[in-house]
Amino acid sequence: MLWVRVGSVAMFLAVALGAFGAHALRQRLSPEMLAVFEVGVRYHVYHALALFAVAWVAERTPGSLAQASGWAFALGIVVFSGSLYLLSVTGVRWLGAITPIGGTAFLAGWVLLFLATSR
Repeated sequence: MLWVRVGSVAMFLAVALGAFGAHALRQRLSPEMLAVFEVGVRYHVYHALALFAVAWVAERTPGSLAQASGWAFALGIVVFSGSLYLLSVTGVRWLGAITPIGGTAFLAGWVLLFLATSR
């Protein structure tokens, strides 16, 4: 149930932020920064959906690998998407330097989910 809840909250936030970007930020950000924001939303949605896969796998194959996958996806959403959201609205370029940490968390999540189903 944890990952269904986390996935639901993550998806709610992704939809809300996507709508915010499309409506409130369109006139305030440059096209380049709006594109950065939209990449954050896109990966946020992908990995919020991945959390539902984690919930399904964790129910069928209990173990720490499925749980670790969920935490990796959640961390990736916060760090990858969060850094892109902040970068796009603040223009603070150093935030782009931490984005790959979130991307690495996403990759780790997928590897862990694969391993959780390989037992």
